[in-house]
Amino acid sequence: MPTFEELLYQSAVLHQHLCPRQVLGVRIGLAAGRWLGLEVPQSDKRLLTIVETDGCLIDGLAVATGCRVGRRTMRVLDFGKVAATFVDTQTGRAVRIVPSASTRKRARDYAPEAKNRWEAYLLGYQRMPDAELLEIQEVTLTVSLEKILSKDGYRVNCDVCGEEIINEREVIQDGSTLCRSCAGERYYRQTDEPIAVPGVNFLELALAEIPLAQIQTNHL
Repeated sequence: MPTFEELLYQSAVLHQHLCPRQVLGVRIGLAAGRWLGLEVPQSDKRLLTIVETDGCLIDGLAVATGCRVGRRTMRVLDFGKVAATFVDTQTGRAVRIVPSASTRKRARDYAPEAKNRWEAYLLGYQRMPDAELLEIQEVTLTVSLEKILSKDGYRVNCDVCGEEIINEREVIQDGSTLCRSCAGERYYRQTDEPIAVPGVNFLELALAEIPLAQIQTNHL
């Protein structure tokens, strides 16, 4: 199991520098593992993380928990909050963790040598005990785990645009199977002309630049 310092280093490599919210992400992820009695970072898919913002926090959470968006063990619901809910998918137990309201004010007490407020957060968040840094609350999900996780290999096609929909994210309206975009949740507007795809084999280019051994082993 990596040490706290090793997790901070991994987060810094992933994020290209270390910042206070990454530290919070690591601390929150480790606290979740202790509370749920799970070893983190996980090597399986038992733990599900639902994080309430994008950005720096996610990189800290990812290295601490082993949860990834790409592995379908992390979901981002952007409420603009530095907070996350962690679910043991075997037992259904869930805990939501957020920094306490006094975290920023108390950080300076734990980093008297800090040269500025940012550095006080960076150092203080590493040193504060969980009881002062975090608020931990057991919660119950309002959506079933089965609905969140969906089924392996499930896919349908939208009756309007024809595009494939996976993970049971379709919407049924008036007997028609629709993607969320065609059902009215569209975040984009199509232009009149499609974009021509250049005739370049990007897979060949990628493999030429990155040795296969590196692709297999370097996966933070």
